[in-house]
Amino acid sequence: MRVLVGADVGGTKLAVRVETLDGVVRADLRCPADGWDASAVGSAASWLMDHLAGAVPEGDEIVAVGIGAQGCDTQEHCARLAEAVEALGVPAVVVNDAALLVPAAGLDAGIGVIAGTGSIGVGTDADGTVLFAGGWGWVLGDEASAPAIVREATKAALAAYDDRQPDDGLLRALLAHFGAADPQALARIVNDNPTPENWGPGAPAVFRAADEGSALAAHIVDEAARHLELLVSRLLRQGAAGETVVAAGSVIVRQPRLAERLRARLARSHPSLTLRLLDVPPVAGGVVLARGRGGIPPVIP
Repeated sequence: MRVLVGADVGGTKLAVRVETLDGVVRADLRCPADGWDASAVGSAASWLMDHLAGAVPEGDEIVAVGIGAQGCDTQEHCARLAEAVEALGVPAVVVNDAALLVPAAGLDAGIGVIAGTGSIGVGTDADGTVLFAGGWGWVLGDEASAPAIVREATKAALAAYDDRQPDDGLLRALLAHFGAADPQALARIVNDNPTPENWGPGAPAVFRAADEGSALAAHIVDEAARHLELLVSRLLRQGAAGETVVAAGSVIVRQPRLAERLRARLARSHPSLTLRLLDVPPVAGGVVLARGRGGIPPVIP
């Protein structure tokens, strides 16, 4: 059977969808993205094809693949990786993983924003040139990502402690999450293992603290929304087209407070834009791109 394959390679997880030409899903696979590195396109292409081959039912023929990949942050990088995949025998289109959101939402134009393990904004201008904002990594930025929210929350809680301010709930939430006895222990636990895997899981504790009345935590969430608004503004200044901001990623999808704050900010700064939380897996956008690359007409619902 001839099939189309979409792939969504994020910072921690890989999603693969296999679909027939008439739109029937043959397989959906999710697994850790262990070993993924987009930097060297040759090894990245081999990694991708190894994982895609394992998801395709035996005997199926891949017509084309559409890949959204974390770390593919320029149009040139995406093109070189697509060429490397095609050299392995499969027609391919490669985009940044945030660029899957707009096609997954069934739109031809718009701005995609991810807030999950990392954060980035992606759009296209009227000529189809891909535009990027953010995505500089959790050490330098990635504001509104899970690790960055924990980073900023820990800094704020420890600064308040230094100022001898009474704990409004944020410090208590962080101490409980990390199993720390006191602020000094919290600083050691966070500093001694500065990785997204150590920091990111603490983000829900920050949101719970905000929901329970912590003004510090609420400010951290609002700042995260402000940074996502900045990504949108920067893309618009670059000439991004479309009237919809499509948002996805574990943080913004699972935390209504962040989505509500971003929606409110966009309503003030860019009232012509509509925020839409993606309600289908982003990998569906990969299948849409594969369909276009293979010259297969869209499925009419």
